[in-house]
Amino acid sequence: MGEVVEGWVRPNGLRVSRVRVPLGVVGIIYENRPNVTSDAAGLCVKSGNAAFLRGSSAALSSNQAIAGLLRDGFAKAGLPTDAVVLVEDTSRESAREFMRLRGIIDCLVPRGGRSLVASVLEHATVPYIIDGDGNCHVYVDTAADLDAALAIVVNAKTQRPSVCNAAESLLVHRDVAESFLPRARGALEGVTLVGDERTTRILPGIENATEDDFAAEFLDLKLSVAVVDSLDDAVDHIRRYGSGHSEAIVTEDLGAATRFTREVDAAAVLVNASTRFVDGGELGLGAEIGISTQKLHARGPMGLRELTTVKYVIHGEGQVRT
Repeated sequence: MGEVVEGWVRPNGLRVSRVRVPLGVVGIIYENRPNVTSDAAGLCVKSGNAAFLRGSSAALSSNQAIAGLLRDGFAKAGLPTDAVVLVEDTSRESAREFMRLRGIIDCLVPRGGRSLVASVLEHATVPYIIDGDGNCHVYVDTAADLDAALAIVVNAKTQRPSVCNAAESLLVHRDVAESFLPRARGALEGVTLVGDERTTRILPGIENATEDDFAAEFLDLKLSVAVVDSLDDAVDHIRRYGSGHSEAIVTEDLGAATRFTREVDAAAVLVNASTRFVDGGELGLGAEIGISTQKLHARGPMGLRELTTVKYVIHGEGQVRT
């Protein structure tokens, strides 16, 4: 039946248990990355769910090959082959139909860019968990160790720029901007910087950042930069432009770090560490199906536990309610 999460006995003698159980059929709709086929299938089946997969036309041949091998393996292991099912119609119409399969799909997880997420928000009639975009910020505070800040910014932006936990925006306190920003430009080799008015004065030659730049998930070697007057301004900037994914502060001031972790509303908040650590494996949680930026029922890296729900099992001895 599943893992017992907790149990207790009521004064009336009823024994109540919360038991962890699979969600059922988990639908995954995703773009271009055939590794999602094997990753999602493995996590869904290990957590007791069936994986219902709908990939993109660009990766259809790879998805077919991977899904076919998995189904063959399940058959040899005595598992239901339909524990993994791949939709081979990759038209937009099929995608919308997939999002509306009430009574078949118990939970839908989109893995892709803003256009896919927007389509799910518009068309889905099944419950979904948004694996959202990552407009992640690094804020370099007035009390930052600037050497550490430099290493963190470079890693967060360049270690793997095409993923959702890469930094897309750099905020720098005005007290350290004159000394830090030229060093950052030199270290961010190959990265296109765009900045606000104060940044362009310190770094002549870079382009002015637009509102769209500050709101963008570039997924590329591009970084928006702004100089802020205070921690309050940094938090306000993140509230305005952030996507609720991962936000980092670099500071040696415990009070500033504590305020940042309390006041920034994101799935993950980091102090003196790269946003690239927001990953199921890096956090010791195991493989993940995505990183949720919503709040119900899962938030942050979604692994085996997040692919389950609970039900209540109640044992009595003939009790009736009066």
